[in-house]
Amino acid sequence: MPARRRKPAAGDMMMMKRGGPGGSRAVTKGGAKLDPATLKRLIGYIFKGYKLRFFIVFICIILSALAGVAGSLFLKELINDYIDPMVKLRQSGGTPDLTPLVWELVKMGAVFLTGMICAFLQQRIMVTISQGIQKSIRDEMFEKMQRLPVSYFDRHTHGDIMSHYTNDIDTLRQMLSQSIPQAFSSVITILAVFISMCVLSLPLTGFVIVSLILMMMLTGKIAGKSGKFFVAQQSSIAEVNGYIEEMINGQKVVKVFNHEKPAEEAFDELNEELYTNAREANGFANILGPINNNLGHLQYAMIAVLGGVLAINHIGGLLLGDIAAFLQLSRSFMMPINQIVQQFNFIIMALAGAKRIFTLIDEKPETDEGYVTLVNAKTNANGEIEESDERTGMWAWKHPHGTGGVTYTPLKGDVTMDDVDFGYVEDKIVLHNVTLFAEPGQKIAFVGSTGAGKTTITNLINRFYDIADGKIRYDGININKIKKDDLRRSLGMVLQATNLFTGTVKENIRYGKLDATDEEVVAAAKLANADDFICRLPQGYDTMLTENGAQLSQGQRQLIAIARAAIADPPVMILDEATSSIDTRTEEIVQKGMDSLMNGRTVFVIAHRLSTVKNSDVIMVLEQGRIIERGNHEKLIAERGRYYKLYTGAFELD
Repeated sequence: MPARRRKPAAGDMMMMKRGGPGGSRAVTKGGAKLDPATLKRLIGYIFKGYKLRFFIVFICIILSALAGVAGSLFLKELINDYIDPMVKLRQSGGTPDLTPLVWELVKMGAVFLTGMICAFLQQRIMVTISQGIQKSIRDEMFEKMQRLPVSYFDRHTHGDIMSHYTNDIDTLRQMLSQSIPQAFSSVITILAVFISMCVLSLPLTGFVIVSLILMMMLTGKIAGKSGKFFVAQQSSIAEVNGYIEEMINGQKVVKVFNHEKPAEEAFDELNEELYTNAREANGFANILGPINNNLGHLQYAMIAVLGGVLAINHIGGLLLGDIAAFLQLSRSFMMPINQIVQQFNFIIMALAGAKRIFTLIDEKPETDEGYVTLVNAKTNANGEIEESDERTGMWAWKHPHGTGGVTYTPLKGDVTMDDVDFGYVEDKIVLHNVTLFAEPGQKIAFVGSTGAGKTTITNLINRFYDIADGKIRYDGININKIKKDDLRRSLGMVLQATNLFTGTVKENIRYGKLDATDEEVVAAAKLANADDFICRLPQGYDTMLTENGAQLSQGQRQLIAIARAAIADPPVMILDEATSSIDTRTEEIVQKGMDSLMNGRTVFVIAHRLSTVKNSDVIMVLEQGRIIERGNHEKLIAERGRYYKLYTGAFELD
């Protein structure tokens, strides 16, 4: 989105969510034309799971439309064959027999009843179809979202992604349940009415066609203008949702820095754009109905005059019933055309939403060419490692080879990086020639200024991003060869930003190991020193957490996150500012549990508090994506370099 749309103050707030000013609002302002490819794809969902039901709907629409046309033609027979002869018979002194008229009315009643039943079935079945398709698309979107790389969520706001599940899906509901059936019914009605009008009077039909062409030329221009604004309206809705979501998440920061006014001004600007697009879209669309209705009334009067002239002059063999039926048919002819014009804009708006949905579904998923997997293992009688069907507590990398053989490498947690270069974008490298060796059981600490590349290194170990050059090996295996799911299963991670899910405390801890017993949950909580405060909660471990654990303090949330990592019991642990939200006194208590958690594991620690990394086996000081110092605490202090100055307070981490 252009920078001019953001006030500087509010822009700071949005960068919290997007990670910088380059954060994207993924909106596409396309044209207002009907997109055949998107429509075809949507129809594919119908035939994928609802072919028979849609065929029934198709038949019901035809029968319902024909029943309406039959009613107009019945008017001709009613006047010409019954009412007019009865009037003449009465005038001549005779007594008309009403029995044939009653039977004709009964037959027409049956026709209208059939049409009503078909219309009811059509609506009921289309509700099932539309809701089913929405469910399928939501499932497909969510399934795809789980396979998207982390970089996708860096480029798109949460509000914009949520808009796919709400606004875009809702436009599809209206199109599938109302617009498409109504448009199709209108087409059938138009064809049936046109044929009927031709049978009644070719001259009057010609007049209707000419007037129709003139009306369509006028309304077509209006519909085209409203269509492009409907597309823009969908994009504006996504932008407004994204901004609101950002402001809700950052409301405390907004208030602390008194940014209410700039935030409101930025919102007003976005809301003004949405207002403009919605006003133009609906303004043009809403005048189509009145224009077409009034033109229809004018045409109706002109047909009556022209039909009367033809009947008086005995041209075309028109009778009074023919004129009455034709007038009714002409109204029936214009009404579905008006409906098509009105539904056209809703269809365009829905296709704009569908295109945004399919853009998400068509996003390139996270690639995974790995073939080395993590398996349960055991040692056989010969001392060799082999795969086990049961959980043994021992893990191994299963490495198939092109020759057909398989080797098993014990999972130890040996991580090395050789001359690694990396950039989030190709032309901007943020890590330069990073080389490190982390032996099993070692504690490696990264120290440096914000933006030095500490978190980036741990993201590369997880393969949230792939390196540009160099090698990363895990237990001697290039991590590109390891399947990502298995790689991440062997890693535990505690982040600075804690995410708790809606559910009980027990369920949130068990997130690290879904089959964990209650005893294992409690043991993990005790290890993280979280058991004490959890037991004081209203329902203890069964206390329900909502809104990211809003009823807990930040430190308590962090302790639950640590317990979640502890229960996973991985050989490699990544602690990214894991104790940053805990006060100094609590940190000392938690650190004892963390030491137990880290015992026997390879641990990568990122910390601003240098006191938490003093006992690390290796401390690496990073600056601008390069490792400028490495060694243990005593060695780095003796070198009196950057680490020494940081530790003694000559420099401070920013």
